[in-house]
Amino acid sequence: MGEHLLRDLTPQVLGVLVRRGADFAAAEDAVQEALVEAVRRWEDEVPDEPKAWLVTVAWRKFLDTRRSASSRVLREVAVAHEPPAGPAEQADDTLLLLSRCCHPALSPGSAIALTLRAVGGLTTAQIARAFLVPEATMAQRISRAKRTLAGERFERPGDVRAVLRVLYLMFDHGFAGGEQRQGAGGEQRQGAGGEQGQGVGGARGRGAASNGQDRRTDLAAEAIRLTRQLAASVPRDPEAAGLLALMLLHHARRAARLDASGGLVPLALQDRSRWDTAMIAEGVELLQGALARDRLGEYQAQAAVAALHDDAATAEETDWPQILEWYDELVRLAPGNPVVALNRAVAVGYVDGPLAGLRLVEELDPGLPRRDAVAAHLHERAGNRAEAARLYAAAAQAAPSTAELAHLLKQAARLRGPDGR
Repeated sequence: MGEHLLRDLTPQVLGVLVRRGADFAAAEDAVQEALVEAVRRWEDEVPDEPKAWLVTVAWRKFLDTRRSASSRVLREVAVAHEPPAGPAEQADDTLLLLSRCCHPALSPGSAIALTLRAVGGLTTAQIARAFLVPEATMAQRISRAKRTLAGERFERPGDVRAVLRVLYLMFDHGFAGGEQRQGAGGEQRQGAGGEQGQGVGGARGRGAASNGQDRRTDLAAEAIRLTRQLAASVPRDPEAAGLLALMLLHHARRAARLDASGGLVPLALQDRSRWDTAMIAEGVELLQGALARDRLGEYQAQAAVAALHDDAATAEETDWPQILEWYDELVRLAPGNPVVALNRAVAVGYVDGPLAGLRLVEELDPGLPRRDAVAAHLHERAGNRAEAARLYAAAAQAAPSTAELAHLLKQAARLRGPDGR
């Protein structure tokens, strides 16, 4: 019996029970019991319809539990009013379950954890390792999320935008790949004078043991897997395809983001021969299909920026004028977003010169994350080594990861050296 088969079927079966009216926590318990039965009974032969088998067993387990806790009269009333099973299409059930896990009443961190648990099929211990927190802490977080959703009924999938946002943050957390010096589930951000991609894939990494990086890469891969399911369930939504493209275009660079010692490698210095060209090609194809629908959204625009970076054979060949055009689109799509403005300032610095970019940076809030790092990068390009070194050191004090802290301090030390190398 394949472990992957059970993992793929688990969220589908859970979605069926939730749609039939089962409480989320009780439904999850019933599915877990059904999986135990499957492991015991499927050892020699898997049934012809494994999903139907699991749904039947899980629903019976749920009813048995409910009946054991209720009086005979209440049981008969419940059975009489039992909701019809309805259709059990895989895509609908997955979207329904994702919608429930991404309920607006949950914090982003709790929504991510619950999604990984219910839809991703990860254990509490695995999720705790991904977030670098004790298992007991993660168990409490997931329990609180379930209590928040107690009594909520989802008969139809909810807002796809909310689901996309949680998946975006999940990938962002995994791709960051490092020990967080600030809260998990970060917002859109800008690489420190290195990777100028919008949002996902800012310059963050892990400077410690490689096994920690592997766990984070797995979390990013899980976000990609779930986004694939979502994109398949809403094939006419260009933003779902745009988000999947964005993830793939960034994840394709994962092998080149850290050096042998775990140090951060900025985009301009990465060995591009280590990028996953097949993943890039898939991301570009998805993006082109999404853009062809002529309903531009933020994830599509971000993916377009990432595609232009991936398309450049060398950093010097990066098409900055086109990147600037896409940031102009992002400003239109997300007016007032300071991170978009910061990223656009970097692009302006490459198109119109670093001083032009600096003028835009100076208009932004001094407390904006990575503002000092971007200003340092632009000052260095303008030849202002002393000011760039000062700003790199200042940016290091607010670095969100140990790897970025080390990278920024290294840049400051380099510029303070006698030859600036």
